[in-house]
Amino acid sequence: MINAWRIRRFVVLGLAPSLLIYTLFVFVPVIWSAYYGFFDWKGIGAAKFIGLKNYAEVLHDSVFWHALKNNVIFVLASVFGQVPLALVLAIVLHKSNPLQRFLRSAIFMPMVMSSVVIGMIWQYIYHPQIGILNFLLDALGLGSWKLQWLSDEHIAIFSLIPPLIWSFVGLYLIIFISALQNIPGDIHDAAKIDGASGARKLFSITLPMIWSTVQVAIILCISGDLKSFDLVYVMTKGGPAHATELLATYMYNSTFSVYRYGYGSAISTSIVLLSLLFIGTSQWLTSRKGKN
Repeated sequence: MINAWRIRRFVVLGLAPSLLIYTLFVFVPVIWSAYYGFFDWKGIGAAKFIGLKNYAEVLHDSVFWHALKNNVIFVLASVFGQVPLALVLAIVLHKSNPLQRFLRSAIFMPMVMSSVVIGMIWQYIYHPQIGILNFLLDALGLGSWKLQWLSDEHIAIFSLIPPLIWSFVGLYLIIFISALQNIPGDIHDAAKIDGASGARKLFSITLPMIWSTVQVAIILCISGDLKSFDLVYVMTKGGPAHATELLATYMYNSTFSVYRYGYGSAISTSIVLLSLLFIGTSQWLTSRKGKN
């Protein structure tokens, strides 16, 4: 009993600094932002209480719903693009020979680069005159496929998906490799004795044992994509004509471009609520999948 009490005290004392920092720099600002969502405030001067008008305006704002649709596209692209791709790469590269270590480092490299640099690189790739993408299409005799990748409002949001996946697939690769390396070797030996190999071993043994890691990766995808800002802002600033507007860029533009801090706070609160909804839904679905 004494040892159990000491362990609990040690855990509480160990978590206390992190919980305090999280409360001060995350939880309190979220509550403060939700509070200012009830006011008409320009950032300076007195704030005028207007009740739920800011939140009602958010719900009736067509740009907000368009930004939400773009965010959903980003979430789907990450969950069904980054996660499966990273999982396949992790299965292929989880051994520790020099070539695989080099490939893992190369895939992870974008994670240590600034989002501004990544955005500028892909701007040059997509450039209609000097971009390497259109140059390659010309070289392959596919000049009719050349497009204004970031200026065409019908395809601009989809043009942002490749740099999004390229930027973060390395993170999930490392996470999945760690999970695969933590599977006990005895389980692999038992599977080999039972004749399980290839796809059967993957779907019956490997995936079920790392499914909790897959769930964590999905949470990171959803939370990260719903607050995506820097890459999109560098490449398109939400244009053309709001075609690549995301919730975070719309919140930034609504807050700092027109000085509507109360309305921007209402948008940021909506982002938090939507994040909780999407993450809760994903966890419910993946938990059911895990049990099956």
